[in-house]
Amino acid sequence: MRLFKRTFLISLLLSFAVVSFFPMLTQERSTSVAPQALQIADRLMKALGGKENWERARYLRFNFVVERKGKVVGDFKHLWDRYTGRYRVQGTTDGGGIYIVLFQDVNSKRGEVFLNAKPVADDKERLKFLDMGYERFINDTYWLLMPYKWRDPGVNLKYEGTSRGAEGQVWDKVLLTFGNVGLTPKDRYWAFDNQKTGMMDKWEFILQGQKGPPSVFDWIHWQDFEGIKLCTEMKSQKEPLRILFTNVAVLHSMEDKPFVSVDAHL
Repeated sequence: MRLFKRTFLISLLLSFAVVSFFPMLTQERSTSVAPQALQIADRLMKALGGKENWERARYLRFNFVVERKGKVVGDFKHLWDRYTGRYRVQGTTDGGGIYIVLFQDVNSKRGEVFLNAKPVADDKERLKFLDMGYERFINDTYWLLMPYKWRDPGVNLKYEGTSRGAEGQVWDKVLLTFGNVGLTPKDRYWAFDNQKTGMMDKWEFILQGQKGPPSVFDWIHWQDFEGIKLCTEMKSQKEPLRILFTNVAVLHSMEDKPFVSVDAHL
């Protein structure tokens, strides 16, 4: 499995957005020198289920759903073979068409494109959908897996003390910044890790070019999937916006059909 460079593509204020796109990472080592932050990262990974269970999670299936004011404004279906790079993503165009991209290797953006179950033959249209599918892969998997990626190459961790919640929670606050990777290396993320549970409860961020205040999302519904924990609901503190993950499954084996046929159902 390759890792990602980090870059936000569009603002959280846009309709299907809530996005953070992470193109592929070069093998750059983290420049962090904050031992306490690294200890919190290790504590978080342990609370999530541990590195061994994470590495065993070969197949990930999920729907990435964006809900604004109680209405679903985006719903994208995903299936990922983390070991080989095979990837399937399905979404809806502005005109209501159903597109499916079947990547043989999502890291190199090699794949086939179907619109309303028919192959897309036009090269320009095909490339457009390949880019769209790749962007959904990068964005949507990062929202699901951000807590697992603190030790990715190029990620710097800085401990910024403790913060307290209204219900007595005590969080360790960790700032994530980035080395010379991605298109927006000046993005800043703050993760709030619960001292009692070890889990991440909140995420704040300011994107490159923005002055703040930060966007804030509470991570409020953690669930167990085959030995690892994933958050299936994130809720904005500042607007009526939720990120939901539905139809989630972690699998150790599965048939090939969903990666090669549009007839397969996720």
